[in-house]
Amino acid sequence: MRRAILLITSAALALGPVSAQPYYGQPAQQPYPQPYPQPYPQGGMQPQGRYLDPRDVAEAQRENAVMVQELGGAETGARAAYVESVGHRVAAYSGVASPGQAIHFTSLNSPVENAFSVPGGYVYVTRQLMGLMDDEAELAFALGHEVGHIAANHARAREAYARRNSWLPSILGAVFGNSIFGSMLGQDVVRRSKLQTLSFSRDQEYQADELGMRYMMQAGYDPAGAPEVLAALSRASALQTRIQGKSSRQTPEWASTHPLSENRMQRALAEARQTGRLGQGLKNREAFLAQLDGTFVDDDPAQGVIDGALFTHPDLRIQFRVPQGYLMSNGTTAVSISGGAGKAQFGGGRFGGTLDQYILQVYQELTGGQMRLSVPPPQRVMINGMPAAVTSARVNSRSGVVDASVVAYQWAPDRIYHFVMLTRGGAGTQPFIPMINSLRKISVAEGNAIRPRIIDVVTVRPGDTVQSLAAQMAYRDYQLDRFLSLNGLAPGARLAPGRKVKLVVYGARRAGLTG
Repeated sequence: MRRAILLITSAALALGPVSAQPYYGQPAQQPYPQPYPQPYPQGGMQPQGRYLDPRDVAEAQRENAVMVQELGGAETGARAAYVESVGHRVAAYSGVASPGQAIHFTSLNSPVENAFSVPGGYVYVTRQLMGLMDDEAELAFALGHEVGHIAANHARAREAYARRNSWLPSILGAVFGNSIFGSMLGQDVVRRSKLQTLSFSRDQEYQADELGMRYMMQAGYDPAGAPEVLAALSRASALQTRIQGKSSRQTPEWASTHPLSENRMQRALAEARQTGRLGQGLKNREAFLAQLDGTFVDDDPAQGVIDGALFTHPDLRIQFRVPQGYLMSNGTTAVSISGGAGKAQFGGGRFGGTLDQYILQVYQELTGGQMRLSVPPPQRVMINGMPAAVTSARVNSRSGVVDASVVAYQWAPDRIYHFVMLTRGGAGTQPFIPMINSLRKISVAEGNAIRPRIIDVVTVRPGDTVQSLAAQMAYRDYQLDRFLSLNGLAPGARLAPGRKVKLVVYGARRAGLTG
């Protein structure tokens, strides 16, 4: 809780017109743009540019705060300002009217390697994706790519992906409508899955790549940032595939929405060479690494940690285990669990009434008062020393019969937590019984033992090797593979003293809640 890992990349599909042509193929002797030049000559007339659709802008403005909160919250401070400044430098050349006011950039506290945009002019990049990068030119390309989706108007077919093939989202939308839990479990799932299941055509991805490279070059950056960040993503994706079998984390859909083929990286490299400017321009590696130093990697313990099938919130002292084959995604106010037999969410907090009153409130929120459910009296049980109550209500929907079950735990006199579970009619809580019985309070010592992983930028010293530095990585497995992937190094690479490289080490905890 306090973090989400579901949402993935740009909400964009249908190819739209782009007035300006890509920058490639222009003669190498053309005057090289100065660092961060003015978008238009002093005293000249600024082209009007393309205005964003007011409906898209209004929708993006309405959803931005909720989206940011659900995706882990916005980072603040120097790094957030740095990302925003780089974004505005590349957006100045997008052809969007008044880009400084129309396009917004947000850094997300999310452990997903992800950047995405929405048609109304909002671009988001996660700290996890930044951790894969090596310099500012790579960041400029990633942001420029997303701006390219906006500028090219790639969003017209978005609504065609509003429905998912799985049975649960359609049931939820039909049953729960605009209720609180309907939004959280139904419409929100559909909204997110709409982004998750987007599969950009190669032409659309290539066009966004071309536009991103054009923008970054006009802003004065080395076009090498484009193939380099694509290569970093490919390395990370391949490594994650190897590690995935040991994790119950919901897997982001980056590979389907932004296909990370070798061809795409090679194409970007070829196009960067065609510009005649490969290796020229800004990289600002030192400044970028200075901003990256200390960045959280993977889970922020203040939001809870997914480790295999276990979810642990060290500050709230909560731990539970999902069934085998189920995946978790940690949101701002709830942990979502999904598997073949159904979906569930874990949440809760302060409450002054009884368990029975709490369960009734959950059902009221679940339906938003739009449906009258016959809720059987909850059954009282003891689970790991805690009083608990559980019940299931049968729901008839246009898509079939659904069991909506709730189990609530008396965590403290003034605090109750719960699972709400949605399964096919007749299944009740059966698919989730191991999870229900696994919820427990961890000790203070167990909570204190959980520390965040952070990026530590270090300077290579004489005698350092990839093996000796990899041994410092804060992981139990794949230490060498992770180090090489993070730094774009070959297994037999020799490290030059004085060069800076990235490590992932254990850092200090942020102040959190107690409970």
